[in-house]
Amino acid sequence: MVLGLLEHRSGTRPVRLALLRERAHALLLVLRREQRRELLALDLQPGLEVGLEPAVDRLLGGAQRVRRTADVPLDPAPGRGMNRDAIPYDGPEYFFHFPDGNATLARLLVRALVPAALPAGDVDALLGARCDYGALDREGASGRLRLDSTVVRVAHRGTVAEAPDVEVTYVRGGALSTVRARRCILACWSSMIPYLCPELPEAQRDALAYAVKVPIVYTNVLLRNWRAFAKLGLGRIDAPGGFHTLLNLDLPVSLGAYRCPRTPDEPIVLHLMRTPCSPGLPARQQHRAGRVELLTTPFAEFEKRIKDELARMLGAGGFDAARDILAITVNRWPHGYAYQYNSLWDPFWIDGGPLPCVAARQPFGRIAIANADAGAYAYTDAAIDQAYRAVGEVLPRA
Repeated sequence: MVLGLLEHRSGTRPVRLALLRERAHALLLVLRREQRRELLALDLQPGLEVGLEPAVDRLLGGAQRVRRTADVPLDPAPGRGMNRDAIPYDGPEYFFHFPDGNATLARLLVRALVPAALPAGDVDALLGARCDYGALDREGASGRLRLDSTVVRVAHRGTVAEAPDVEVTYVRGGALSTVRARRCILACWSSMIPYLCPELPEAQRDALAYAVKVPIVYTNVLLRNWRAFAKLGLGRIDAPGGFHTLLNLDLPVSLGAYRCPRTPDEPIVLHLMRTPCSPGLPARQQHRAGRVELLTTPFAEFEKRIKDELARMLGAGGFDAARDILAITVNRWPHGYAYQYNSLWDPFWIDGGPLPCVAARQPFGRIAIANADAGAYAYTDAAIDQAYRAVGEVLPRA
């Protein structure tokens, strides 16, 4: 990895721009936490136009490590208000990417619940395998998954203290249906739960509503080849202030029958990320404004911006948008990442006050709450941790 600094003059004021270059495009990419932290040092906080505190946190964390080596006593715990993505971790953690992202995890979970839906074997057998959707909701099965069923109401039958079960109302095929269970876990977005379960205490509904999702756009561009990237020595481009703030070649992972591109002459998928926002507003208001932008921006605008950005970034490497772009898919994710607390707008995060996510995830009668919002952390490990907690809360009940 090479970090280069380019100088650009805006009027009479020089501006230094950072460029990350990844020289290798190996068959398997495993980044350890320290390497990921180096990559993230230049990233703006997801969903915000200006989010410099993560980089500052990392600089301060580095300074603390230097001071510790000089035998200056320091508290090794994270500093107050430190962004959770920036908190140093020196354990044996690493980052692994499946070719289809978290879809592989979803397949593993579905197979554990409904073994007949997907083939047995190790994870290699799941890549590219087709799910038997007819097996998901078979009568008499120990586990059932019902698709195309939107829940609109969750309530105890009777008082919370004495109710024998929970009734869930859902819409399927334009008709209302109900199902009852002794226990219920709401694993949807926290911001939706107050509407689904209005019998919750007001304070808990307010805490749930605090979790405003971060809108994100993941765009995939199928390229005829990646010769321009190879010629320029690039695998990832960070563009703070650009329409897309991050571009990277598909992570080179080969598993089972799936093989990633091996040479620059092969087609490859380019991933681009945009976090629409509105500079100057508090974080959660920026996220709401970003959702409006996603709703009103036509595909043609994305296509124009993509071609313009790639032409300017890769033109020196021989890239030609008309020739080299084969397809574009724009994935608009209006309710994307879980909201992570920010010391600029969330005073409790730096003052040590009560966290809304803790108040929001409290069990209520026979109902428990599990999702990434419940941990105020936008990643899979947080969702799994919160699910484990929620299951533990409802299991002891009769």
